[in-house]
Amino acid sequence: MSAPTPVSDLTFEQAMAELERVVNQLERGEVPLDESISLYERGAALKAHCEQKLRGAEEKIAQITTDGQGNATGAKAAEFE
Repeated sequence: MSAPTPVSDLTFEQAMAELERVVNQLERGEVPLDESISLYERGAALKAHCEQKLRGAEEKIAQITTDGQGNATGAKAAEFE
C-alpha cells in the first residue's frame, strides 16, 4: 500500500472527498484502535487544510471590487499579513 498523498498537495475537493471517507470509516467503527487514531489525525489535518483553502478563497472574493451598481470592476491582489 502506498503512502497517502501529503495533505498540503491536495486540492480542496480532493481533501473534502478524503475527509468524507475518513469520517465514514470512523463512524462505522470497523477499524482497529491504532488505525482509528491514525484516521482521526489524518481527518484533523484534512479539516484544517480545507479551512485554510476556504479562508484563502474568501480573501480573494473580498478583494473583488464593484462599481455603484454592484458590477465587478476588477480585483485587487489580496494582502496577507
